[in-house]
Amino acid sequence: MGMATTTMATTTDLPLLQLIWLASPALPIGGFSYSEGMEAAVDAGWVKDEATAADWLLGQLHLALARSDLAVLAQAIPAWQSHDMARIAQLDAWVLQTRETGEFRQQTEQMGRSLIEWLKSVRPELVDGLGAGHFTYPIAFALAASAIGASTRDCLLAFAFGWAENMVQAALKSVPLGQSAGQRVLGKLSRDIPDAVDVALALHDEDRQAFSPMLAILSARHETQYSRLFRS
Repeated sequence: MGMATTTMATTTDLPLLQLIWLASPALPIGGFSYSEGMEAAVDAGWVKDEATAADWLLGQLHLALARSDLAVLAQAIPAWQSHDMARIAQLDAWVLQTRETGEFRQQTEQMGRSLIEWLKSVRPELVDGLGAGHFTYPIAFALAASAIGASTRDCLLAFAFGWAENMVQAALKSVPLGQSAGQRVLGKLSRDIPDAVDVALALHDEDRQAFSPMLAILSARHETQYSRLFRS
């Protein structure tokens, strides 16, 4: 006959679990429906197998995500914690201004809006007083993360891993890749995420950038691509 055992939760258990929850691709905010240009790269023949998919996503992690959304997230979390709405508005405007195509803008607006709606049902106290305003996805994620009690670095790690999981799922469907290949790609991304997060944490306003011209061109092409699975 088995013996029931109990363990005492540590002070880090709940923040960790809430970060895992917040970054999960299963969160009902629509992240699974975007490939962020990968589907167009597959159509162009630039991403065609495991190696090229890994190279593509590693480049996107370091050249795009680390320098833009992760950097914004690192600055938005303390801004939410200090209730600095002027700073929040500034960062939110920067995200919108640097979305180079209609698809990318639609993605950050839709996912941000859906995350705020999710917060209304699970953490309504966080959105009370915000009115009918909507935020881009990095700013909405920062709002949710700001009340978890985790470090800013851990919040960025969770955000980046959630992004990586979504992008690997997009690769599985669009390249296509097998499950084992997808797990190897995710493993490579996981090993690089801490360095990308450290870069993001060190960036100041004048260092942030969103300059990925070929990604923007592919996104623009994807808007009129003949056959597609994803919304971007």
